Amino acid sequence: MKLTTKDQAMLNGEQGAATQMAMRILVTMAEVYGAEELLDIKSAHIDGCLYHGESGLDFARKLLEGGAKITVPTTLNVGALDLMHPEHFQGTEEVGANAKELMEAYQAMGCLPVWTCAPYQTTQRPALGTQIAWAESNAIVFANSVLGARTNRYGDFIDICAAITGRAPAIGLHLEENRAGQILYRLNGIPEDLLLEDVLYPVLGYLIGSRSDNKIPVIDGLLPETNEDQLKALGAAGASSGAVALFHVVGVTPEAETLEAAFQGQEPEEIIDLGVDNLVSELDNLSTTPDGKIEVVALGSPHYSIQEFEKLYLLIQQHPPHPDVEFIVCTNRLVYEALKQREWLEKLKEAGIQVVVDTCVVVTPIVRAKSGTLMTNSGKFAHYSPGNIGLQVVFGSLLECVRSGELGHVWRDKGLWQK
Repeated sequence: MKLTTKDQAMLNGEQGAATQMAMRILVTMAEVYGAEELLDIKSAHIDGCLYHGESGLDFARKLLEGGAKITVPTTLNVGALDLMHPEHFQGTEEVGANAKELMEAYQAMGCLPVWTCAPYQTTQRPALGTQIAWAESNAIVFANSVLGARTNRYGDFIDICAAITGRAPAIGLHLEENRAGQILYRLNGIPEDLLLEDVLYPVLGYLIGSRSDNKIPVIDGLLPETNEDQLKALGAAGASSGAVALFHVVGVTPEAETLEAAFQGQEPEEIIDLGVDNLVSELDNLSTTPDGKIEVVALGSPHYSIQEFEKLYLLIQQHPPHPDVEFIVCTNRLVYEALKQREWLEKLKEAGIQVVVDTCVVVTPIVRAKSGTLMTNSGKFAHYSPGNIGLQVVFGSLLECVRSGELGHVWRDKGLWQK
Protein backbone atom coordinates (compact mmCIF):
# COMPACT_ATOMS: atom_id res chain seq x y z
CA MET A 1 0.00 0.00 0.00
CA LYS A 2 1.20 3.50 -0.86
CA LEU A 3 2.06 5.54 2.26
CA THR A 4 3.04 9.20 2.47
CA THR A 5 6.16 10.34 4.28
CA LYS A 6 3.95 11.43 7.18
CA ASP A 7 2.16 8.06 7.24
CA GLN A 8 5.47 6.26 7.36
CA ALA A 9 6.73 8.49 10.17
CA MET A 10 3.67 7.65 12.26
CA LEU A 11 4.12 3.96 11.47
CA ASN A 12 7.76 4.17 12.54
CA GLY A 13 6.80 5.59 15.93
CA GLU A 14 8.13 9.10 15.37
CA GLN A 15 4.94 10.60 16.85
CA GLY A 16 4.71 8.33 19.87
CA ALA A 17 3.63 4.82 20.79
CA ALA A 18 -0.12 5.42 20.62
CA THR A 19 0.04 7.00 17.17
CA GLN A 20 2.25 4.14 15.99
CA MET A 21 -0.24 1.57 17.26
CA ALA A 22 -3.15 3.45 15.68
CA MET A 23 -1.37 3.69 12.32
CA ARG A 24 -0.35 0.02 12.42
CA ILE A 25 -3.97 -1.02 12.98
CA LEU A 26 -5.25 1.40 10.34
CA VAL A 27 -2.77 0.24 7.71
CA THR A 28 -3.52 -3.42 8.45
CA MET A 29 -7.25 -2.85 8.08
CA ALA A 30 -6.76 -0.75 4.95
CA GLU A 31 -4.91 -3.68 3.38
CA VAL A 32 -7.73 -6.01 4.40
CA TYR A 33 -10.19 -3.63 2.69
CA GLY A 34 -8.02 -3.59 -0.41
CA ALA A 35 -7.20 0.12 -0.21
CA GLU A 36 -4.22 1.38 -2.21
CA GLU A 37 -3.69 4.48 -0.07
CA LEU A 38 -5.03 6.52 2.85
CA LEU A 39 -6.80 9.88 2.70
CA ASP A 40 -7.10 12.85 5.06
CA ILE A 41 -10.25 13.19 7.16
CA LYS A 42 -11.76 16.33 8.67
CA SER A 43 -13.60 14.79 11.63
CA ALA A 44 -14.37 11.56 13.47
CA HIS A 45 -17.16 10.17 15.63
CA ILE A 46 -16.27 7.46 18.16
CA ASP A 47 -18.38 4.46 19.12
CA GLY A 48 -15.61 2.79 21.16
CA CYS A 49 -16.48 4.86 24.24
CA LEU A 50 -19.50 2.59 24.88
CA TYR A 51 -18.51 -0.11 27.38
CA HIS A 52 -19.08 -3.65 26.12
CA GLY A 53 -16.45 -5.40 28.21
CA GLU A 54 -12.88 -5.41 29.46
CA SER A 55 -11.23 -5.50 26.03
CA GLY A 56 -12.50 -2.06 25.10
CA LEU A 57 -11.22 -0.58 28.33
CA ASP A 58 -7.84 -2.31 27.93
CA PHE A 59 -7.53 -0.82 24.45
CA ALA A 60 -8.30 2.71 25.68
CA ARG A 61 -5.83 2.34 28.55
CA LYS A 62 -3.13 1.23 26.10
CA LEU A 63 -3.74 4.29 23.94
CA LEU A 64 -3.57 6.62 26.93
CA GLU A 65 -0.35 5.01 28.12
CA GLY A 66 1.11 5.79 24.72
CA GLY A 67 0.07 9.44 24.91
CA ALA A 68 -2.88 9.26 22.49
CA LYS A 69 -4.35 12.56 21.28
CA ILE A 70 -6.81 13.13 18.47
CA THR A 71 -5.72 15.23 15.49
CA VAL A 72 -9.13 16.11 14.01
CA PRO A 73 -12.36 17.33 15.68
CA THR A 74 -13.87 14.21 17.23
CA THR A 75 -17.20 13.64 18.96
CA LEU A 76 -18.22 10.79 21.25
CA ASN A 77 -21.14 8.45 20.83
CA VAL A 78 -23.28 7.39 23.79
CA GLY A 79 -21.55 5.83 26.76
CA ALA A 80 -23.02 3.28 29.16
CA LEU A 81 -23.84 5.90 31.81
CA ASP A 82 -25.92 9.05 32.10
CA LEU A 83 -23.15 11.03 33.78
CA MET A 84 -25.58 13.80 34.74
CA HIS A 85 -27.98 11.35 36.38
CA PRO A 86 -25.94 8.33 37.55
CA GLU A 87 -28.90 7.19 39.66
CA HIS A 88 -30.59 6.00 36.43
CA PHE A 89 -28.03 3.20 36.03
CA GLN A 90 -29.41 -0.20 37.09
CA GLY A 91 -26.25 -2.25 36.52
CA THR A 92 -23.53 -3.48 38.86
CA GLU A 93 -21.06 -1.17 40.58
CA GLU A 94 -18.15 -2.77 38.71
CA VAL A 95 -19.69 -2.27 35.28
CA GLY A 96 -20.62 1.29 36.16
CA ALA A 97 -17.07 2.07 37.28
CA ASN A 98 -15.57 0.54 34.12
CA ALA A 99 -18.04 2.39 31.90
CA LYS A 100 -17.17 5.70 33.53
CA GLU A 101 -13.44 5.07 33.22
CA LEU A 102 -13.85 4.28 29.54
CA MET A 103 -15.82 7.46 28.89
CA GLU A 104 -13.21 9.51 30.76
CA ALA A 105 -10.39 7.85 28.80
CA TYR A 106 -11.77 8.98 25.45
CA GLN A 107 -12.40 12.44 26.79
CA ALA A 108 -8.76 12.55 27.96
CA MET A 109 -7.68 11.88 24.37
CA GLY A 110 -9.30 15.18 23.40
CA CYS A 111 -12.66 13.93 22.12
CA LEU A 112 -15.66 16.24 22.55
CA PRO A 113 -17.99 14.78 25.23
CA VAL A 114 -21.33 15.27 23.50
CA TRP A 115 -22.21 11.61 24.24
CA THR A 116 -24.75 11.28 21.46
CA CYS A 117 -25.59 9.00 18.56
CA ALA A 118 -26.76 12.09 16.65
CA PRO A 119 -23.68 14.35 16.52
CA TYR A 120 -25.05 15.80 13.29
CA GLN A 121 -27.71 17.60 15.38
CA THR A 122 -25.20 19.02 17.86
CA THR A 123 -21.76 20.30 16.86
CA GLN A 124 -20.74 18.11 13.92
CA ARG A 125 -22.17 19.21 10.57
CA PRO A 126 -19.61 18.22 7.93
CA ALA A 127 -20.20 19.87 4.59
CA LEU A 128 -21.10 18.15 1.33
CA GLY A 129 -18.19 16.06 0.09
CA THR A 130 -16.17 16.26 3.33
CA GLN A 131 -14.11 13.17 4.13
CA ILE A 132 -14.81 11.90 7.67
CA ALA A 133 -14.45 8.69 9.70
CA TRP A 134 -17.63 8.11 11.69
CA ALA A 135 -18.80 5.12 13.67
CA GLU A 136 -22.35 4.33 14.94
CA SER A 137 -24.72 3.09 12.28
CA ASN A 138 -27.30 5.90 12.24
CA ALA A 139 -24.63 8.61 12.40
CA ILE A 140 -22.89 7.02 9.40
CA VAL A 141 -26.01 6.80 7.27
CA PHE A 142 -27.14 10.33 8.16
CA ALA A 143 -23.72 11.86 7.40
CA ASN A 144 -23.51 10.09 4.05
CA SER A 145 -27.10 10.52 2.96
CA VAL A 146 -28.50 13.73 4.43
CA LEU A 147 -25.30 15.78 4.70
CA GLY A 148 -23.49 14.28 1.71
CA ALA A 149 -20.28 13.82 3.71
CA ARG A 150 -18.22 10.70 3.01
CA THR A 151 -17.51 7.88 5.43
CA ASN A 152 -17.38 4.12 5.41
CA ARG A 153 -18.97 2.10 8.19
CA TYR A 154 -16.41 2.29 10.98
CA GLY A 155 -16.60 0.50 14.30
CA ASP A 156 -14.87 0.30 17.66
CA PHE A 157 -11.07 0.68 17.66
CA ILE A 158 -10.81 1.68 13.98
CA ASP A 159 -12.72 4.88 14.70
CA ILE A 160 -10.23 6.21 17.28
CA CYS A 161 -7.27 5.09 15.13
CA ALA A 162 -8.57 7.33 12.35
CA ALA A 163 -9.11 10.20 14.81
CA ILE A 164 -5.54 9.92 16.14
CA THR A 165 -3.85 9.69 12.75
CA GLY A 166 -6.27 11.91 10.81
CA ARG A 167 -6.31 9.28 8.06
CA ALA A 168 -8.72 6.68 6.67
CA PRO A 169 -8.57 4.02 3.92
CA ALA A 170 -9.35 5.49 0.48
CA ILE A 171 -12.04 2.98 -0.41
CA GLY A 172 -15.78 2.37 -0.36
CA LEU A 173 -18.09 5.31 0.27
CA HIS A 174 -15.14 7.67 0.53
CA LEU A 175 -14.92 7.48 -3.27
CA GLU A 176 -17.39 9.17 -5.62
CA GLU A 177 -17.77 6.21 -7.95
CA ASN A 178 -18.94 3.96 -5.10
CA ARG A 179 -21.78 6.27 -4.05
CA ALA A 180 -24.12 5.68 -6.99
CA GLY A 181 -27.53 4.23 -6.26
CA GLN A 182 -28.12 0.59 -7.10
CA ILE A 183 -31.74 -0.27 -6.18
CA LEU A 184 -34.70 1.98 -7.00
CA TYR A 185 -37.68 2.01 -4.63
CA ARG A 186 -40.68 3.70 -6.28
CA LEU A 187 -43.44 4.84 -3.92
CA ASN A 188 -46.81 4.46 -5.60
CA GLY A 189 -50.25 5.54 -4.42
CA ILE A 190 -49.17 6.70 -0.96
CA PRO A 191 -51.44 9.62 0.05
CA GLU A 192 -49.73 12.95 0.75
CA ASP A 193 -51.20 13.03 4.27
CA LEU A 194 -49.41 9.78 5.07
CA LEU A 195 -46.15 11.02 3.55
CA LEU A 196 -46.30 13.88 6.07
CA GLU A 197 -46.60 11.50 9.03
CA ASP A 198 -43.37 10.89 10.98
CA VAL A 199 -44.30 7.25 11.60
CA LEU A 200 -43.99 6.44 7.91
CA TYR A 201 -40.22 6.92 7.91
CA PRO A 202 -38.98 4.25 10.34
CA VAL A 203 -41.36 1.77 8.68
CA LEU A 204 -40.10 2.64 5.21
CA GLY A 205 -36.49 2.56 6.40
CA TYR A 206 -36.93 -0.82 8.07
CA LEU A 207 -38.47 -2.26 4.91
CA ILE A 208 -35.73 -0.89 2.65
CA GLY A 209 -32.94 -2.00 5.00
CA SER A 210 -34.23 -5.57 5.05
CA ARG A 211 -34.43 -5.74 1.24
CA SER A 212 -31.30 -3.89 0.14
CA ASP A 213 -28.50 -6.13 1.44
CA ASN A 214 -25.30 -4.12 0.86
CA LYS A 215 -26.74 -2.17 -2.07
CA ILE A 216 -27.36 1.59 -2.06
CA PRO A 217 -31.10 2.34 -2.17
CA VAL A 218 -32.68 5.25 -4.02
CA ILE A 219 -36.17 6.32 -2.99
CA ASP A 220 -38.44 8.12 -5.45
CA GLY A 221 -41.76 9.54 -4.31
CA LEU A 222 -41.16 11.31 -1.00
CA LEU A 223 -42.14 14.95 -0.65
CA PRO A 224 -39.57 17.73 -1.20
CA GLU A 225 -40.39 19.04 2.31
CA THR A 226 -39.40 15.75 3.99
CA ASN A 227 -37.62 16.99 7.12
CA GLU A 228 -34.36 16.10 8.81
CA ASP A 229 -35.90 14.15 11.70
CA GLN A 230 -37.88 12.04 9.25
CA LEU A 231 -34.73 11.25 7.26
CA LYS A 232 -32.95 10.53 10.55
CA ALA A 233 -35.61 7.94 11.44
CA LEU A 234 -35.52 6.40 7.96
CA GLY A 235 -31.77 5.95 7.97
CA ALA A 236 -31.57 4.63 11.53
CA ALA A 237 -34.18 1.97 10.80
CA GLY A 238 -32.50 0.99 7.52
CA ALA A 239 -29.14 0.64 9.26
CA SER A 240 -30.76 -1.55 11.94
CA SER A 241 -32.67 -4.00 9.74
CA GLY A 242 -29.90 -4.11 7.13
CA ALA A 243 -26.53 -2.66 6.22
CA VAL A 244 -27.63 0.68 4.77
CA ALA A 245 -24.81 3.22 5.05
CA LEU A 246 -26.03 5.55 2.30
CA PHE A 247 -29.42 6.18 0.72
CA HIS A 248 -30.60 8.76 -1.78
CA VAL A 249 -34.04 10.42 -1.88
CA VAL A 250 -34.80 11.97 -5.26
CA GLY A 251 -35.36 15.70 -4.94
CA VAL A 252 -34.47 15.71 -1.23
CA THR A 253 -30.93 14.53 -0.42
CA PRO A 254 -27.92 16.44 -1.79
CA GLU A 255 -26.57 13.83 -4.20
CA ALA A 256 -29.98 13.08 -5.70
CA GLU A 257 -31.33 16.27 -7.24
CA THR A 258 -32.64 14.04 -10.02
CA LEU A 259 -33.11 10.32 -10.52
CA GLU A 260 -30.24 10.33 -13.02
CA ALA A 261 -27.94 12.06 -10.51
CA ALA A 262 -28.77 9.51 -7.81
CA PHE A 263 -27.64 6.68 -10.09
CA GLN A 264 -24.74 8.68 -11.60
CA GLY A 265 -26.25 8.10 -15.01
CA GLN A 266 -26.39 4.31 -14.65
CA GLU A 267 -29.44 2.06 -14.76
CA PRO A 268 -30.76 0.60 -11.47
CA GLU A 269 -29.92 -3.03 -10.87
CA GLU A 270 -33.43 -3.60 -9.55
CA ILE A 271 -36.69 -1.64 -9.34
CA ILE A 272 -39.09 -2.28 -6.45
CA ASP A 273 -42.53 -0.67 -6.28
CA LEU A 274 -43.91 0.04 -2.79
CA GLY A 275 -47.41 1.02 -1.79
CA VAL A 276 -49.38 1.44 1.42
CA ASP A 277 -50.01 -2.31 1.62
CA ASN A 278 -46.26 -3.02 1.70
CA LEU A 279 -45.79 -0.55 4.56
CA VAL A 280 -48.71 -1.92 6.55
CA SER A 281 -47.30 -5.44 6.15
CA GLU A 282 -43.91 -4.21 7.43
CA LEU A 283 -45.53 -3.00 10.66
CA ASP A 284 -45.77 -6.62 11.79
CA ASN A 285 -41.97 -6.92 11.62
CA LEU A 286 -41.54 -4.00 14.04
CA SER A 287 -43.55 -5.61 16.84
CA THR A 288 -42.85 -8.87 18.63
CA THR A 289 -46.07 -9.22 20.62
CA PRO A 290 -49.78 -8.46 20.09
CA ASP A 291 -51.25 -5.18 21.30
CA GLY A 292 -52.06 -5.25 24.99
CA LYS A 293 -50.66 -4.08 28.31
CA ILE A 294 -47.40 -2.08 28.22
CA GLU A 295 -44.83 -1.43 30.95
CA VAL A 296 -42.54 1.04 29.18
CA VAL A 297 -42.62 3.75 26.52
CA ALA A 298 -39.16 4.60 25.14
CA LEU A 299 -38.39 7.33 22.62
CA GLY A 300 -35.16 8.84 21.34
CA SER A 301 -33.18 6.43 19.21
CA PRO A 302 -31.55 8.29 17.53
CA HIS A 303 -31.45 10.92 20.25
CA TYR A 304 -34.45 13.24 20.32
CA SER A 305 -34.10 16.70 18.77
CA ILE A 306 -35.71 19.83 20.19
CA GLN A 307 -38.26 19.71 17.33
CA GLU A 308 -39.26 16.19 18.36
CA PHE A 309 -39.56 17.29 22.00
CA GLU A 310 -41.87 20.09 20.92
CA LYS A 311 -44.32 17.59 19.44
CA LEU A 312 -44.06 15.38 22.54
CA TYR A 313 -44.49 18.32 24.91
CA LEU A 314 -47.79 19.34 23.34
CA LEU A 315 -49.15 15.79 23.51
CA ILE A 316 -48.03 15.11 27.07
CA GLN A 317 -49.95 18.11 28.38
CA GLN A 318 -53.14 16.39 27.27
CA HIS A 319 -52.10 12.78 27.87
CA PRO A 320 -49.63 12.35 30.78
CA PRO A 321 -48.37 8.78 31.29
CA HIS A 322 -49.99 6.38 33.73
CA PRO A 323 -48.02 6.09 37.01
CA ASP A 324 -47.37 2.40 36.32
CA VAL A 325 -45.77 3.09 32.93
CA GLU A 326 -42.08 4.05 32.65
CA PHE A 327 -41.85 6.81 30.06
CA ILE A 328 -38.24 7.43 28.97
CA VAL A 329 -36.83 9.80 26.35
CA CYS A 330 -33.15 9.78 25.37
CA THR A 331 -31.40 12.90 24.12
CA ASN A 332 -28.13 14.82 24.19
CA ARG A 333 -26.92 17.50 26.58
CA LEU A 334 -27.47 20.42 24.21
CA VAL A 335 -31.12 19.54 23.80
CA TYR A 336 -31.36 18.94 27.55
CA GLU A 337 -30.15 22.52 28.17
CA ALA A 338 -32.60 23.83 25.58
CA LEU A 339 -35.43 22.07 27.43
CA LYS A 340 -34.34 23.84 30.61
CA GLN A 341 -34.25 27.21 28.92
CA ARG A 342 -37.75 26.75 27.52
CA GLU A 343 -38.95 25.59 30.97
CA TRP A 344 -40.15 22.35 29.43
CA LEU A 345 -37.87 20.02 31.36
CA GLU A 346 -39.47 20.50 34.76
CA LYS A 347 -42.95 20.15 33.28
CA LEU A 348 -41.98 16.95 31.51
CA LYS A 349 -40.60 15.56 34.77
CA GLU A 350 -43.77 16.60 36.63
CA ALA A 351 -45.79 14.72 34.01
CA GLY A 352 -43.76 11.56 34.68
CA ILE A 353 -41.27 11.71 31.81
CA GLN A 354 -37.69 10.55 32.52
CA VAL A 355 -35.24 12.42 30.28
CA VAL A 356 -31.96 10.53 29.84
CA VAL A 357 -28.73 11.98 28.41
CA ASP A 358 -25.33 10.54 27.47
CA THR A 359 -26.66 7.05 26.84
CA CYS A 360 -29.57 4.97 25.55
CA VAL A 361 -31.94 2.44 27.10
CA VAL A 362 -30.97 -0.40 24.75
CA VAL A 363 -27.22 -0.22 25.45
CA THR A 364 -27.24 0.04 29.24
CA PRO A 365 -29.58 -1.04 32.08
CA ILE A 366 -31.87 1.94 32.73
CA VAL A 367 -35.33 0.44 32.30
CA ARG A 368 -36.56 -0.83 35.68
CA ALA A 369 -39.03 -3.30 34.21
CA LYS A 370 -37.42 -6.72 33.80
CA SER A 371 -40.20 -8.21 31.69
CA GLY A 372 -43.25 -7.13 29.77
CA THR A 373 -43.66 -4.85 26.75
CA LEU A 374 -41.92 -1.70 25.62
CA MET A 375 -43.67 0.59 23.13
CA THR A 376 -41.71 2.89 20.85
CA ASN A 377 -41.90 4.99 17.69
CA SER A 378 -38.24 4.19 16.90
CA GLY A 379 -37.38 1.54 14.35
CA LYS A 380 -33.99 1.17 16.02
CA PHE A 381 -35.46 0.65 19.52
CA ALA A 382 -37.98 -1.79 18.04
CA HIS A 383 -35.17 -3.80 16.43
CA TYR A 384 -32.80 -3.99 19.40
CA SER A 385 -35.01 -3.98 22.51
CA PRO A 386 -35.97 -7.69 22.58
CA GLY A 387 -32.38 -8.90 22.25
CA ASN A 388 -30.66 -6.22 24.30
CA ILE A 389 -32.96 -5.72 27.28
CA GLY A 390 -35.29 -8.71 27.11
CA LEU A 391 -38.58 -6.84 26.67
CA GLN A 392 -41.16 -7.52 24.01
CA VAL A 393 -41.79 -4.56 21.76
CA VAL A 394 -44.75 -2.83 20.14
CA PHE A 395 -44.23 -0.17 17.48
CA GLY A 396 -46.46 2.85 16.91
CA SER A 397 -46.62 6.53 16.05
CA LEU A 398 -45.76 9.20 18.61
CA LEU A 399 -49.45 9.83 19.25
CA GLU A 400 -50.06 6.10 19.70
CA CYS A 401 -47.14 5.86 22.13
CA VAL A 402 -48.32 8.82 24.21
CA ARG A 403 -51.96 7.70 24.35
CA SER A 404 -50.88 4.14 25.17
CA GLY A 405 -48.62 5.44 27.92
CA GLU A 406 -51.58 7.30 29.40
CA LEU A 407 -53.83 4.23 29.33
CA GLY A 408 -51.27 1.54 30.23
CA HIS A 409 -52.20 -0.51 27.17
CA VAL A 410 -51.84 -0.10 23.43
CA TRP A 411 -54.10 2.47 21.80
CA ARG A 412 -54.28 2.67 18.02
CA ASP A 413 -55.06 5.52 15.64
CA LYS A 414 -57.31 3.46 13.36
CA GLY A 415 -57.23 5.93 10.48
CA LEU A 416 -53.46 6.39 10.44
CA TRP A 417 -52.61 4.00 7.61
CA GLN A 418 -55.81 4.64 5.68
CA LYS A 419 -55.18 8.28 4.77
